[in-house]
Amino acid sequence: MSKQEISVGMLGMGTVGRGVYRILKQNQAEIKQKVGASVKIKKILVRDPNKNRGIELQDGILTTIPEEVVDNPEFDIIVEVMGGTNRALEYSLRALKKGKSLVTANKDMLAEYGKDIFDAAAAGKGDVFFEGSVAGGIPIIKPLKDCLAANRISEVIGIINGTTNYMLTRMSREKIDFNDVLAEAKTLGYAEADPTSDIEGFDAARKLAILASIAFNSRVDLNQVYVEGITRIAAEDIIYASELNYVIKLLAIAKESDDGIELRVHPALLPKSHPLAAVHDVFNAVFITGDAVGEVMFFGRGAGELPTASAVTADVMNAARNRLNNISGTVSCTCYSRKKVKPMGETKTKYYIRIDVADKPGVLAGIASIFGNNDVSLASVIQKNTTGKAAQIVLVTHEVFEKNLQDALKIIKALSTVNEISNVVRVEGD
Repeated sequence: MSKQEISVGMLGMGTVGRGVYRILKQNQAEIKQKVGASVKIKKILVRDPNKNRGIELQDGILTTIPEEVVDNPEFDIIVEVMGGTNRALEYSLRALKKGKSLVTANKDMLAEYGKDIFDAAAAGKGDVFFEGSVAGGIPIIKPLKDCLAANRISEVIGIINGTTNYMLTRMSREKIDFNDVLAEAKTLGYAEADPTSDIEGFDAARKLAILASIAFNSRVDLNQVYVEGITRIAAEDIIYASELNYVIKLLAIAKESDDGIELRVHPALLPKSHPLAAVHDVFNAVFITGDAVGEVMFFGRGAGELPTASAVTADVMNAARNRLNNISGTVSCTCYSRKKVKPMGETKTKYYIRIDVADKPGVLAGIASIFGNNDVSLASVIQKNTTGKAAQIVLVTHEVFEKNLQDALKIIKALSTVNEISNVVRVEGD
């Protein structure tokens, strides 16, 4: 006789957990038809069972005792939505070793301890599903693992942090400063009280480590991702970029070539004609290039209660189907290679450079000469805001090695006629 119900234990009942509970309850009839059995959350681990969560819960479903969820032999699936890398990791590993399937949206845990998670799943012969860990409700993990599996992926470029994309969109539309738009993002709830993870690029770096590991079948350690945030982007950069027919976005970039993998998160100028340039506000998008499929883009809401809960709940349904059919390992680790990651100095791209200089004859010629001596070729030069004492020079280079550019900038920075190298931003997507 086939199983009539799949029992689920959940770790955490925050924003995403509430969304998962709501979807499973509201759509239970449809979910039963699609899965082939009822899928019900039976126990939820929380810190404070008396907290008002804005949703009606059945009596006795909340507990503060981890063993009632993690070690309960009746539960087929454990949903981890508590976040962090301490208790969440401990409970996830314990559940997997007991043969349970794990569904998680925890990008931090996967980016830092992915190998441990998949090793535990292999030992317990269970599944790990993590669609909600990257780009919220946008399907991207399963397409990379399954739908695009026949391709050799050469490039993954994404806008995968909604907070910074909202901020850069507002700066672009309203020409307002970074600090003002950050305060606005906090007021609207798009930015945390401590926004460091978002604005310094760390959130996007964790997500890129996950995507690149899958795309290139090679384990990517978080410390291999070059990270640069948006805190140096000023209103002038937004304006000058627009005049040059670009927009500025925080990009997560993974590229594979014969000499290794590039892994970097940083602001970049994108041509206004590029598909990612039209991704605004809190929306996310991931642009993928494969040898067979060509270019494809996935777009949608990258965060929020229901978009992320949509991905988590779909994973629960997939795990439930596997349980019913006595199969596992369908989303196992595919990191069978250990490919070289290129040092940042070996990467090659174009650059936008804004320099504050003394408004004197010969200054630009001297700077151009230093660039030329370091094999940095200039594509365009514009002099802005000349006052008689100071001026701003805006340059865009041709494609050059990062190391050559940095060598040139060190010399230029030391010139007596240079007040400040105000910003250096990479140019992508031409």
